[in-house]
This record gives sequence, C-alpha cells and structure tokens, in this order.
Amino acid sequence: MVGGNGTRAAAASNHTWTPVKMTTVTGKPRAAADSLSRRHVLAGAAALAATGLLPCCEARAQGRAGVIDTHHHFYPPDYQKAWLDWEDVRKIPHFANQVGWTREKALEDLDKNGVATAVLSIASTPGTWFGLDAAGAEKMVRICNDYGAEMTRDHKGRFGLFATLSMLDADATLKEIEYAFDTLHADGVGLQTNYGDKWLGNEFYAPVFEELNRRKAVVYVHPLVANCCGQLGVGAFPAVIEVPHDTTRAVTSLLLSGTLARLRDIKWLFSHAGGTIPMLAGRIAAFYDRARTAGSFAPDGIEAELRRLHYDTANATGAPAITALMEFVPTTQITFGSDYSYFPLDQIETLRKMWLSSEDQRAIESGNAARLIPRLSL
Repeated sequence: MVGGNGTRAAAASNHTWTPVKMTTVTGKPRAAADSLSRRHVLAGAAALAATGLLPCCEARAQGRAGVIDTHHHFYPPDYQKAWLDWEDVRKIPHFANQVGWTREKALEDLDKNGVATAVLSIASTPGTWFGLDAAGAEKMVRICNDYGAEMTRDHKGRFGLFATLSMLDADATLKEIEYAFDTLHADGVGLQTNYGDKWLGNEFYAPVFEELNRRKAVVYVHPLVANCCGQLGVGAFPAVIEVPHDTTRAVTSLLLSGTLARLRDIKWLFSHAGGTIPMLAGRIAAFYDRARTAGSFAPDGIEAELRRLHYDTANATGAPAITALMEFVPTTQITFGSDYSYFPLDQIETLRKMWLSSEDQRAIESGNAARLIPRLSL
C-alpha cells in the first residue's frame, strides 16, 4: 500500500521494511487472573509435549492442528504486475515478501507454522485500484476473485476467500457481490477502510451494505494510508501511525452514519486489533454522550456497538495491544490474523506464550473464525 504522497508504506499494512519478531512483555487483563493456575498446568504439559512424553495426538490437541488465519493476503499474477508497475513508475521500492509470493510458498508457510486454513484477501491497493477507471477496476476485481476461488478449489480446506469489491460504481459492485457469493461461493468480502478518502460510512456505499446485510455477509476491513494523511510524517513510514488510525476512522464513520446500528446482520471483522478503537472508544462515547446525540446512531450505546464487532490480532500480538483489546471486547469477538506475507505466521506462537486460558486460546486460534465462517469448522 502507498500513502497519498506516493511513499512506499511497506505494502498492505504499511509496516516497516523488515518484519521484526514481536516480543511479549508481562501483562494480563483482569479477566485472566483466574486462569493463572491453568496456565501453569498448560505450560508443564507443553514442556512434556516438547520432550515427547505426551502422545502426539495430545500435543496436537493443544493447538497446532486447528489454527485459522483470517488476515492472509494473496497476489494473482495480473494484480501483482499492476502493483509492481505502479511502484516502478513512481520509483517506489518493492517489498521482497510480496514480490516472492507464490501459492506454493503460501502453502509451505502454512504447513511450517501449523496453520490449517487461511482466508485469502487482497491487500489494500495503492492509488485506488492503481488509478484505473471503474471499468478497469471491475476487471481487476474479477481477476482477483477468480484466482482466489481457484485456490480454494485446488486446495480444499486450506483456503477460504474474502472476495474483493471495487466500490467505485455501486451497480457494478452489486453485480460482483452476486457473482462472488452465488457463483464463487466466497466466505465474505474484503474491503478497504476508504476509497479515495471516502470512508465506509459514506452514503454512496449504502446500497452495497444493504445487500451485504441482506446476505448476512462477513465483511472484513483492511486499512491503508489515506490520501489526506500520507505526509503527516514524524520521521516514520506513513503507515506506522496512519494505518491503525484509518481503521479507527472507518469504524467511526460506520458508527456515526448509523450503518452499524441499522444493518445488524453484517458480521464485521476489522484488522490489527481494531487500530486505536480499544483506546479511543471511551473518548468517542464521552464526546457524543455529552452532546446527547448518540441515541440517533447508537441506540444501545456507542461502546455496545463497538463491542459487537470482530477484530483480528494481526501485528498486534504485543501484550499491551492484546490486553487493551481483551479488556474492551469479549474473547468471542477476536480472531487470529497474521498479515501474511508482510508479517510472519509465527505470531501464533507469541499468543501462545501469553496468559490466555486454553479456552480463550482455542477460541482465538480457530473457534471464533469457524463461528463466523461455518464452512471452515475443523
């Protein structure tokens, strides 16, 4: 992904150039206090499994066989070429892990990290579909969706698909929704937080979300550096700060427009632990509660609206981020996400070293994703 100033934002999630293995610091939410004794038991069991003293089936039951990654990018050849050409014209260096992506390597990395299934999604596309017009964007969308569906057919059980949508023309987007669900049997749709600085709560998108609500669809949302904000730098890549904040902008846009309250059958899934939503939800509520206007768009309360959304853990497996998320939403609303191939799949191991109970760990690793997408039940 690229910011509005044309600066390479380290691809889909606009991270730093070299993926760095995240470390865990001490910390636990209050709700986890009662699970400490269980954690010690599990730690001992894990040690026994590592030495081979537990049967192999019991060792597998502690996690590896059932992980579902709900934040996993893929690059059809035509899409990849368009992306790299777009960067070449602007003299933006390529991200090596993206250039080296193949479906074979994706499978190899799933196996290496014990991930059973990955739900494919297109990364947020630079230049609002590389600067293509609506017809060109629709053609690219169809190429991507057909390629993703082919991967799910060729490797049954290993991949799901969040079909992408152009969102540039409402009628064309509605036709693609019909194709994605009725022909390709997609598991949901994957959207960007904004398209040309038009966030998802904009009334232009209302017909699209009404149809997705009718279908009770899973809507996965991935952020990008907005055109408006790519030059608000403080010495960091634009994405380091701007990407999580754009998730917050999108969620707030959907909240204030009344989309969240009005369209109750959409199952929303947001990236990177919700960006800054866990930290800012109380602030948002305080401002609108003081003005006594929240009832018009959040009749059950602002925080209640935000707590019923789903959030993944991609690039947010540090203890402070996970603690904030788990203090804000029930564990049932959290899925494992990696942001592959920009960040490694072994983030699951970071989560396993935390204070999570075995029940919460299983829910985040696969149970919650399987509830969202029953076809993926393991």
